[in-house]
Amino acid sequence: MRKFSSPVIKALNNYVYIYSHPITNEIFYVGKGKGNRIFSHLEEQSDSLKVKYLADLASNGLKPKLEILIHGLEDQTTALRVESSIIDLLGIENLTNKQSGYHSATFGRMSLKQINALYDKETIEVDDPAILIRINQAFRYTMSEIELYDYTRGHWVLNPERAKNAKYGIAVYEGIIQEVYKIIDWFPAGTTYSVRQGNENIKREELEGLENRYEFIGNLAPQHIREKYKFKSVEHYFKQGNSNPIMYKNA
Repeated sequence: MRKFSSPVIKALNNYVYIYSHPITNEIFYVGKGKGNRIFSHLEEQSDSLKVKYLADLASNGLKPKLEILIHGLEDQTTALRVESSIIDLLGIENLTNKQSGYHSATFGRMSLKQINALYDKETIEVDDPAILIRINQAFRYTMSEIELYDYTRGHWVLNPERAKNAKYGIAVYEGIIQEVYKIIDWFPAGTTYSVRQGNENIKREELEGLENRYEFIGNLAPQHIREKYKFKSVEHYFKQGNSNPIMYKNA
């Protein structure tokens, strides 16, 4: 089947669908749409992971299993949020989707501590030598520990001398401290291995043009430092309109 009838399309309204392996039942793609959107990927031609996966199935004489996960949704926003929650549940790293779901970094899967930090903010003053690093564009609550570390530590345009005076690197998303790292040393960007180099979903341009940028290596800060700062708000440090992701405190 490559097309729904008009009565089916009307009944489906907005829906969320999944593609899975026909033998293992492993879900490899989650999407949302209306009408015949679910079938569109079967004709898609690109160099995406999804198309490569479909081509690999075809080379083995297999076809993906297509299923409607939920339908009859009245509006697109609801479908987007359901899609996003499924992606968060399965993990973007286990799918061929290019991006996390709709507003995943704002409304997606998160711990109770993250929920409290977001909606009942506790402001803190950073009194240790530190560099605050805003990772708003890359952050999602379902990031693994190594992803959060690698996206926090580089690649940044900064003052090397001031950065070397910072004892801690602090990951900040939307004004909330997500993690604290003890900085060991700084290196030219792209010279130490990270998951960013090994992730096929990362655009090649991101790993190019790294001249005059830096990254640090380090490890998790001592527990008492992490407990002191983690999930506290530092949004008062960032004035509205300030887009610089880097801020030095006591360094």
